[in-house]
Amino acid sequence: MASDTKFRINLKEGVFELEGNETFVDKHLEKFEEIFKVAIKEVIINNKDNVLNYTSAPSNTQVNNVPIPLENFSSQESGTHSSKRKDFQNSVISDVQRELPLSGKPTKHSIPKISINIPPLPVDLKENNEKIGLRDFYAEKKPANHYEKTTLFVFYLTKYNKLTEIKYGEILSCYEEINEKKPSIIDIVKNSIRYKGWLEPGIEKLSTRLTISGENFIKFDLPKI
Repeated sequence: MASDTKFRINLKEGVFELEGNETFVDKHLEKFEEIFKVAIKEVIINNKDNVLNYTSAPSNTQVNNVPIPLENFSSQESGTHSSKRKDFQNSVISDVQRELPLSGKPTKHSIPKISINIPPLPVDLKENNEKIGLRDFYAEKKPANHYEKTTLFVFYLTKYNKLTEIKYGEILSCYEEINEKKPSIIDIVKNSIRYKGWLEPGIEKLSTRLTISGENFIKFDLPKI
């Protein structure tokens, strides 16, 4: 990461700031939320009152020996200089405190966080007389990260399969169709809704819908030149 890009966590105020060129900040802001969460957990567990400052982070960053993958980070992108600040004091910190014992110290009797296992669901992704196949559509649009890929899959299932709401399991089937590693789909959809605005929650549990912003992104902004 270039020296003109700075990442600062203020645990006392419950905020973090990401500073760099505008394209880099917009692209990577949401990825730093996990670093912030881990840092808060470590401080609560160790009962410390710290302010952590990060500059020039490597491609794989660690917070108190906890690895945080930072994929394909580069601040050498076109765009004006930008600085953005996120305040998580009322949401993330309270979520972290609920996960940890009230004493702030780990115990052998603490209940581990339960992850939801979502299986892929059958869905028609092949080419026929009425639609392009997902593989060809994916190759044509060239999405660069999981947020773009997930939105592309939702777009495809909405426009070509005529589905109103897209189940998370159907999105995972899209990943299998293009033979790529599946992400934590719940987190990807949640962050796409919160930060990108490309998706919105579906009526059914574990489902999502395409927004106008997401449709415009896939139609007009991909592939990126």
